[in-house]
Amino acid sequence: MNRGERGERREKKRENELAGSVIGAAIEVHRELGPGLLETAYESCLAHEMVLRGITFERQKPVPVSYKTTSLDCGFRVDLLVENLVVVELKTVEKLHPVHSAQILTYLRLTRCKLGLLLNFNVNLMRDGIKRFALDL
Repeated sequence: MNRGERGERREKKRENELAGSVIGAAIEVHRELGPGLLETAYESCLAHEMVLRGITFERQKPVPVSYKTTSLDCGFRVDLLVENLVVVELKTVEKLHPVHSAQILTYLRLTRCKLGLLLNFNVNLMRDGIKRFALDL
């Protein structure tokens, strides 16, 4: 195995560790609050829980988008970008729809991240609101 392959392997391992930590934090927030709040409340609480756990992230991270010859400084905002490796998109919807999956896949492509989590807090059990997405892993 060459140096590049080892580096990729370490990064994949780190991505998986981060995803597990974020999921654990989301489960804790959901355990405390339950369903029924606005997305912004869960985002604030999840951010606080991640700080308590020592997880480095950016909240409402603007991501530029290029379209043909135009560049938009803030094409969209990622709810949480964890260590520039994992995209976390939060929802509080009755049911996740295909457009939500398409949204996070687009975010992964545009951020060049390989791992994303779609977390829907409007569920009775948080494990039912977790979807994991991977590009090229």
